[in-house]
Amino acid sequence: MTIVSEATPSSDSMRSRDATVRRFALTDTVFRESTRFSAILVLLILGGVAISLFAGSWEALSKFGFSFLTTESWNPVTENFGALSPIYGTIVTSGIAILIAVPIGIGIAVFLTELCPRPLRRPIGIAVELLAGIPSIIYGIWGLFVFAPFLQTTIQPFIINLFHDVPGLSSLFAGPPYGIGLLTSSLILAIMVLPFITSITKDVFDTVPAVLKESAYGIGCTTWEVTRRVVIPYTRVGIMGGVMLGLGRALGETMAVTFVIGNAHRISASLFAPATTISATIANEFTEADGSLYTSSLVALGLILFVITFIILAIARYMLMRIDARTGA
Repeated sequence: MTIVSEATPSSDSMRSRDATVRRFALTDTVFRESTRFSAILVLLILGGVAISLFAGSWEALSKFGFSFLTTESWNPVTENFGALSPIYGTIVTSGIAILIAVPIGIGIAVFLTELCPRPLRRPIGIAVELLAGIPSIIYGIWGLFVFAPFLQTTIQPFIINLFHDVPGLSSLFAGPPYGIGLLTSSLILAIMVLPFITSITKDVFDTVPAVLKESAYGIGCTTWEVTRRVVIPYTRVGIMGGVMLGLGRALGETMAVTFVIGNAHRISASLFAPATTISATIANEFTEADGSLYTSSLVALGLILFVITFIILAIARYMLMRIDARTGA
């Protein structure tokens, strides 16, 4: 009687399985440690940038103190520097740009996902996304030589005459019509951030399950009601992410704003008046900074922009947490 042994095939199978398990375990370990290293690296880079900015701006901060944030004067000759004008210009231009771009961007996204004929969705979507690929200096040149003269000769005189006798608005839209200024740079920024907001909003709108929208349409909801009650609440986090991305682009934009804002270190109530931003000031004057205090003041402006961006993102994250807690998400 011959006994056939199955020990050898079983042993080979066990060894193969053990090797596969060890390989999977090694791959999982490498992946886990790589992602952990990447996360730590981001924090180290962020901390390094903050430390470098603080060290470079220490001379200006120690000399001027808190008055650096509240002083409008910027005089390299007397080495008297204040950041109030660039801070004001940065916040105002970015705020106006977001107020203009967000409703338009969301409206375009709603049109592309809910109303646009299917053959036109892709061409229009590509056309909107192509705006994001245009270099900022092209926006600046177009704004200076085409858009600003158009505003100067048509739009600004009309608005000045329209609100000439209206209390409050008369000072907000006071002349003369320079063409360049806060409003012009805000409109250019709105055009520049529009494709980012539109593209991200459209992508998150596409993630809404079709059954949710079909159910809403089935009970008689209109497109407006479906968008307001279903689509936007479902994608609010993604929409906020797109808005924050656009706001970050607006806060840090340099060349386009430098061309059309006027680069004047003064604060005016009129949106037509020339002004400056933090990025524009650094770009215009960093190569001319021939003293350590001058250079330190420009680096301090960079630190302020870093802090402003961090605070705005923190507030946005807090708002999202409050929304999630209120809705029980």
